[in-house]
Amino acid sequence: MQRARHCLSLAAVAALTCGLGGNLPAGSAYAENTRPAASRITAVYRVDLAGFNLGDFRLTTTFRGDDYEMRGEGRFSILEGLVYEWRGVTASSGRVTSAGPEPAMYALSYSDSGKQSERLRMTFGDRAVTGVSIVPNKRPSPRTIPVTKEQLEGVLDPMSGAFLSAHSENPNGDLKVCDQTLPVFDGRQRFDLVLRPKRAVTVKRTSNAGYGGPAVICGVKFIPIAGYHPDNPGIRLMSQSNEIEVWLIPVRGTHMYVPYRIVLPTPVGYGSAIVTSIQLAGTRRASAEP
Repeated sequence: MQRARHCLSLAAVAALTCGLGGNLPAGSAYAENTRPAASRITAVYRVDLAGFNLGDFRLTTTFRGDDYEMRGEGRFSILEGLVYEWRGVTASSGRVTSAGPEPAMYALSYSDSGKQSERLRMTFGDRAVTGVSIVPNKRPSPRTIPVTKEQLEGVLDPMSGAFLSAHSENPNGDLKVCDQTLPVFDGRQRFDLVLRPKRAVTVKRTSNAGYGGPAVICGVKFIPIAGYHPDNPGIRLMSQSNEIEVWLIPVRGTHMYVPYRIVLPTPVGYGSAIVTSIQLAGTRRASAEP
């Protein structure tokens, strides 16, 4: 049971913090007219594991000029919390520049059935990580590969990379957004997510609040770099897998592509997160909601 709880916690953290996106190509501009027309984008994701629904993850992204704030909340449980419950809140803030998102702060706090809890906060400056605080701060295993200062330069936090980096002026399903490498540091682990285009598809709308329209499917390769134990079975599974996918959809009027569906293997079965609702709001409303 302890191993199952640990696997479920890993899946929950992945669903809450590791939505996948694409980094901007070198030299591409994030011009002012491509910034989100809406001041707020709200998306709700349903999270499943091994065919069972665990709960929902709600993400709200607010733009004020060049600045952005993101907040995500999730509650995942089995049998309404009688067997297992995981609650988490994550946040990210920063600004959008011509080179893409420039995070200033990232935070994650969660509790696992009242038995484990953690608070993580990370700060950025000059496009590098400047500080990490973790409570409780557990000593890493002696076999953990250390993270160097150089490896913390030019990285993104999981939320900024996932939801603010994929960009194209083509709203009809541009596979070029999949041809990207995303450098990520989550406060402990430094890894790359290498995206490659697979195919373009059309998503059928299943509810009034859901999405219907073009999507692109990206294959994702997880490449661990530092901050992990080489014998960790979850890391081995993810790094050896060729089955990780992210579906990206265009948000009309913004030139942004955001995750619609994420699929990844876990030690207890496939985990997935899929959009059930996405809404735009603000003084400069986009031409249409996705």
